[in-house]
Amino acid sequence: MAHYANAKSRRNIILFLCLLLLLSSFAGILFGSVSLEPAEVMKAFLGKALSSTTGTLIRTVRIPRVVGGIFAGAGLACAGVILQGVMNNSLASPNTIGVNSGSGFAVMLAMMLFPSSARSIPFFAFGGAFITSLFVFLLAYLGDSSRTTIVLAGITISSFFNAGINAIKLIDSEISINLTAFMVGSLSGLTAGRLLLPCCCITAALFFSLLLARSLNVLGLGDDIAGSLGMRVSLTRLILLLLASMMAGCVVSYAGLLSFIGLIVPHICRQLFGNDARFLLPCSALLGGSFVLLCDLAGRVLFAPFELPAGILMAFIGGPFFLYLLLKKKGGRRIHA
Repeated sequence: MAHYANAKSRRNIILFLCLLLLLSSFAGILFGSVSLEPAEVMKAFLGKALSSTTGTLIRTVRIPRVVGGIFAGAGLACAGVILQGVMNNSLASPNTIGVNSGSGFAVMLAMMLFPSSARSIPFFAFGGAFITSLFVFLLAYLGDSSRTTIVLAGITISSFFNAGINAIKLIDSEISINLTAFMVGSLSGLTAGRLLLPCCCITAALFFSLLLARSLNVLGLGDDIAGSLGMRVSLTRLILLLLASMMAGCVVSYAGLLSFIGLIVPHICRQLFGNDARFLLPCSALLGGSFVLLCDLAGRVLFAPFELPAGILMAFIGGPFFLYLLLKKKGGRRIHA
């Protein structure tokens, strides 16, 4: 049985996660195809004058990329925590149950139907994510809610939406130009304009998720107990699904189909803090942001002068991790198939 951190250890771990995120952010600005001097980065943060090239690189390329990575990691990790709690399944995440694929299909549909309206993409992404989440939950509710049901439903739904994405790719050849980066997940080419609306929505969803952390804990006790404690179970579950879908959909709208963050990060934090969503949500947000930044940084630095999209590294890490969880028989939140 896992021995979770006490109050003092929790504070130390949270401080460590905050420091890790700060260091990852600084490294993300410092290193890349062109490495900068630490003094130059500090000058940029302090508002001091820099050369036009260095200043432009930091303001228009590095900072948007780091901000996008932080929100992508935080949004997907917290969406994973919520989906695992709502569905009472430790294998649920935006990637494994097909939420990312549904959101990705909706984004592709928006790009085909409204090619000149970039503002419509986050709304389509959210709609696709929410409809997929709701559909998977209904399958689990009507079925046996086992890990096998959830995983098989996710595989089926992902296959369906991936077929839809490929169909759109064939219909509209212009969309396929940047399809590779979108399909694997990448933070390259981000701008402040593309990030403004999605990051605001993710921030709002994170805030309301923290307010509902106690309700998420109560849902984990089962519907009967939650109802006996006065909770409106169906409404609470619907709101939580909305919040998880908003976070996952907004990330997909600018970063593509990043995988396994919502699976790996919540499990690591659960080993540290247990199942208390009041700690799981903020700590998953911190660790998720660091995880995405470090994967993105590794893809830029280790394979220079080429760039390996962050989503590919995440898949290399997440695939074996998913198999480990799938075959795991003891420890953690065991869900019987």
